[in-house]
Amino acid sequence: MSETNETVNVRYLVTDVARSVDFYTRHFEFTVGISSPAFADVVRGNLRLLLSGPASSAGRAMADGAVPAPGGWNRIHLLVDDIEGEVTRLTAEGVVFRNEIVTGPGGAQALAVDPSGNLVELFQPAAGW
Repeated sequence: MSETNETVNVRYLVTDVARSVDFYTRHFEFTVGISSPAFADVVRGNLRLLLSGPASSAGRAMADGAVPAPGGWNRIHLLVDDIEGEVTRLTAEGVVFRNEIVTGPGGAQALAVDPSGNLVELFQPAAGW
């Protein structure tokens, strides 16, 4: 079994690697590791986000002709202390949200949309969680 403080890698397919690097570093405090026109990785804490463009090996067509594409409902999940403040800040910076803040028994969440249509969930846990 691996260590619990090990880096977690998540791959997102993106349409424009440079634009995606700018989005994650400017709005969500990621730092750049590797960066090329086809692929980049950005890091925040133990999360390493692999940004794979159309020219990367992850973006190539499968044997059956299916082409990987960005978007969907899977997402990274970032904890925040003040969700209303973060949504206000990010909206002022031009970040688009798929929804308004939704509150439930476990806390509040809002879904930011990256330049390729991938989601970033901002989550503020409810008191006591």
